[in-house]
Amino acid sequence: MRNSRVATALALVGSASAFWRMPCRSRTGLARMDPLMDPGEISDHVHSIFGGGNFGMTTTYEDLTQTGGDLNCTSCGVIEDQSAYWTPMLYWQSDDGKTEAVQQVGGMLAYYLLYLDDLKAFPEGFQMIAGSKNVRNFTGSFPDAELSSWPTDPTDQFFLQQRAIGFNCLNYNKAPEPSLYRHQFPDRDYLDANCLSGLRLELAFPSCSNGEKDSHDHKSHMAYPSLVKEGNCPEGYDTHHPFIFYESIFATNEYIGKGGRFVLSYGDPVGTGYHGDFIMGWKSADYLQSAIDDCTNDSGNVQDCPHFTLQDDSDAAKCTFPVPHALKGEDCEGPLDGLPVDVPVQDGPQPATAFPIAGRGGAQTTGLPSTTAETSFALPTLTYSAADPSFTSTAQGGIIVAMYSSGANRLHAEAEPTSSSYEAPTSSYEAPSSTYVAPASLITESPSIADAAPADDIISTTTYTQGNEVVELYIQEVEVTVTATATAPSKHRRHLHQHVHHQRGARR
Repeated sequence: MRNSRVATALALVGSASAFWRMPCRSRTGLARMDPLMDPGEISDHVHSIFGGGNFGMTTTYEDLTQTGGDLNCTSCGVIEDQSAYWTPMLYWQSDDGKTEAVQQVGGMLAYYLLYLDDLKAFPEGFQMIAGSKNVRNFTGSFPDAELSSWPTDPTDQFFLQQRAIGFNCLNYNKAPEPSLYRHQFPDRDYLDANCLSGLRLELAFPSCSNGEKDSHDHKSHMAYPSLVKEGNCPEGYDTHHPFIFYESIFATNEYIGKGGRFVLSYGDPVGTGYHGDFIMGWKSADYLQSAIDDCTNDSGNVQDCPHFTLQDDSDAAKCTFPVPHALKGEDCEGPLDGLPVDVPVQDGPQPATAFPIAGRGGAQTTGLPSTTAETSFALPTLTYSAADPSFTSTAQGGIIVAMYSSGANRLHAEAEPTSSSYEAPTSSYEAPSSTYVAPASLITESPSIADAAPADDIISTTTYTQGNEVVELYIQEVEVTVTATATAPSKHRRHLHQHVHHQRGARR
């Protein structure tokens, strides 16, 4: 008998999950303002705005972070984050043309997911936009093709932009749909029959950068990797930033059985023009870099990051921006005759066109990729079935925190609760009423290096791309005992499981 040292390779498709989700439970305001697209002027549509208190028509990084008094605040949970986060508001339009803002439940969540390698903080002065408001047609299939069939060369950014939008049908008595599962509104029959807990609007921002803080259209300096949240970055976009992902829940269930439709504030009843804006407003780029480097707990809780100073929701709710004189008295909630203010509803499928903007002269014109091809998107009928997220989703079920695999170690579709707070659905479950409080987003944790092997035994690591898989290889040195009769080494097979945490009845 003799002892020998044998090097074994353990290939994990994926990486240790590291992220935090920034809770922004109170708006700083609801107004026709957009300092990126309409600097110094009234915007053409209403935005729901969160984050830094010194928000206005010409907001900059310095405005958000170097102000004093009551405006030196944030409506989010971490005091050092005075970034500005905003998206269009959702409205209900009844059959008689009257509109009203749909209740936004629990504010919004802004996820910071650390997927790409060698991540760099957003520089001071950084800003970006995701989505295109004039799009009225999704030209892909439903559901999405398997990720293994997606192009590995991310040159078609419009393809990825369309798949960076999600409309998640919520029913807390059923298995959750994957995030970014459908890319336009479900039809009304489907909403009424299946989305009994509301609708979650989702938006993924690009994370590959050319190293610039901004660009003429606030988009060209950024690009999506080949799988939206991960994968290969385009040539020339070699700087990697955190993957930003917005979630906002709306109480569409309050309108079940009523005659009408849902329309986004810029006149979009389809949903494919959903978009959002971000201005970096962290205390400093160095501070954010420290958080990226050190806050690698896979819980996603801001409480687990030692750098963050937390504030109560009641204090965050005090942070609001002053409404500009030109918008004083403007009703953005309703009920109203039409969308505020005089925004026409444009159904598509052709791109939306410019229109006069109430309160200022002229009309904007915007360049847009052609989307006039006939749609192949078939809206779901009344049958509800959650998709297999391992095949169809880029960011599953409340954003899954594990990287995609198309190989033998594919993430399993079945979920395993790992928290004592999990409650299995029961037959006595009642759909939330108009005063319901949304549960926390479902987070699935990926394996960490510690799950794979003892850290002391890992003698080498490397990463490489195989097709559209990002493979991280750990070489582990283990001691085995063999006898004179040679036997084949046992095979080690790792299965990456989804662990979904359900928190029923908790604020997001």
